[in-house]
Amino acid sequence: MSIDWHALGTVLAVTLLSTVGLVGVFTLGVVGLSRPGAAVARGGAYACFAACAAAVAWGIWLIVAK
Repeated sequence: MSIDWHALGTVLAVTLLSTVGLVGVFTLGVVGLSRPGAAVARGGAYACFAACAAAVAWGIWLIVAK
């Protein structure tokens, strides 16, 4: 049994980048909701949360579709 280190490194890199990116987008959404009275910030926050939900749904679809 041999380990494909290149594939393992690729999976690790993509996982780290996507996790950091998704957490960053969610954080932007939380910050947008914490701005009182800013309608534009609230709309951006909802867009960030929608992007997070879409990323989670896409990940679930990738797992289930196999």
